Amino acid sequence: MSTLIKNLLSTHAGYGITLLRVVTGLTFAAHGAQKLFGWFGGYGLAGVAQWMESIGITPGYLMAALAGSAEFFGGLALVVGLLVRPAAASLLVVSLVAMFTVHWVNGFFITANGYEYALMLGVISLALLIEGAGKLSVDRIIAR
Repeated sequence: MSTLIKNLLSTHAGYGITLLRVVTGLTFAAHGAQKLFGWFGGYGLAGVAQWMESIGITPGYLMAALAGSAEFFGGLALVVGLLVRPAAASLLVVSLVAMFTVHWVNGFFITANGYEYALMLGVISLALLIEGAGKLSVDRIIAR
């Protein structure tokens, strides 16, 4: 196996990272499903695209599709533990964009639509990027 792939998939993290990865993956996948499919009370691609255009993120439809796909498919990747580092990297970017384009002006606390929640998801994504998938993951099986 090439060194790059082995480094990408390797992990020495334990069961705690696995638990964090699965819960965070389900959270991101649910948010992505809101954006892509309108599930769980979401607005779907058309609604999210229109909103993104209204706050200056253009082209709205493409950005909504990219954000929704990163959240949905990246979240599912976290749940099963497959390609966790690339998924975590894309989710970190989504979290940073949300934090600075939408929530920053509202301050820290989520009760005022602040950046607290996006920050936490971003920090978890960064931890997964650094630590890898953990003991119970497809990445660990492949890396062996």
